[in-house]
Amino acid sequence: MPGSRLPLAIGLALAIAQSAPPATGQTPAPAEPGRWISLFDGKSLDGWIPKFTGSPLGENYRDTFRVEDGVLKVSYDKWDAFGGEFGHLFYHAPFSKYRLKVEYRFVGEQCPKGPGWAFRNSGAMLYSQDPTTMRKDQEFPASLEIQFLGGGERGKRPTANVCSPGTVYTMDGKLVTQHCTESKSKTIRGDEWVTVEVECHGFGPIKNYVDGELVMEYEKPQLDPNDPDGAALIKDGRKDLAGGWIALQAESHPVEFRKVEILPLED
Repeated sequence: MPGSRLPLAIGLALAIAQSAPPATGQTPAPAEPGRWISLFDGKSLDGWIPKFTGSPLGENYRDTFRVEDGVLKVSYDKWDAFGGEFGHLFYHAPFSKYRLKVEYRFVGEQCPKGPGWAFRNSGAMLYSQDPTTMRKDQEFPASLEIQFLGGGERGKRPTANVCSPGTVYTMDGKLVTQHCTESKSKTIRGDEWVTVEVECHGFGPIKNYVDGELVMEYEKPQLDPNDPDGAALIKDGRKDLAGGWIALQAESHPVEFRKVEILPLED
């Protein structure tokens, strides 16, 4: 099924993205430190660019990302079954030092044939590669993923974990190469709204918060030379990431976002 028609504003955002430098060594978006900025206007997808595995950049596959009742939704009501078409919705400009605030909740049932690990699973990709540099069949951008997880009926399942497709980072003085590391957050079940904040200081410290509580700290994000997608982005031996693009995920379970805000930080 073809994706929805690309709105004029998204087309403009795509043009901006295509003229922007890649993630490593890029110039962050100009912003005023000390003032919260809403990246989602509550009315449209203006300023956001979709990318789905197997589809060209800018195609909103099966109208998955949409805005209804003031909420940005990841919806699978037009899907028969999930076949690995992982989606990411990129904000049209990169950032470096900031505090990101996202309010989300999981709703409804997972798309048929969605992978078991993707049950109540979404996230925000930070320090991401420029979406124009992604391969058409690439599943995830090289980035740091702040993983959003919802709990099942029983068992522990923290949220605001960190995963690292195409990247690595340092925690407690050691380089972390495993794909995901759990935070110390509580398990959040049902359709409850959750507020996750991430404080990013370029190549410096990164802190994850859940409903105001610090649940994880790490630092020094960098491209992974042992990952094909990460390695392809390394230029002149430069692996360190001082900033990048921000994207919201669609991994087969419906999720809603009612707030996506950023607070630029001083050096």
